[in-house]
Amino acid sequence: MYGMQAAPSSGAGFVPTDDDVAGVLAWFEQWDALAVAKDVEAMADMALFPVNAVTDGSAQSWDRARFLRDMKATLGDGDVRMESVRTPVFVNADLVFVITDATITAGDFSQVVRYGDLLVKVDGKWLFQTMVQGGW
Repeated sequence: MYGMQAAPSSGAGFVPTDDDVAGVLAWFEQWDALAVAKDVEAMADMALFPVNAVTDGSAQSWDRARFLRDMKATLGDGDVRMESVRTPVFVNADLVFVITDATITAGDFSQVVRYGDLLVKVDGKWLFQTMVQGGW
């Protein structure tokens, strides 16, 4: 096995504070509220474009217009409820992968999903950059 040495600014060994974790979880509370309200414009304001959309055997780069169109279609017309458990994994203070286990309910239909998101901190503010989910 080859020895690995962290570059000085790589973030290796970064341990998030409780405030770091709380900030990411608060970001997702806002995101979820916007999703339930179907406010895709405000959701897009929380993104760093182009965003990456990754699924089984496919990776696409979405501009704002594509994000708005596809998120609107995904959220649909009916009432949507989401129950989520999120696990942030920080790369460093400015990059975090978040794994979400969620139950999404629309009308009488419920689906359990797991997906991952990459958030990037820009000018002190978290922005959504990559979404990864199997099966679509």
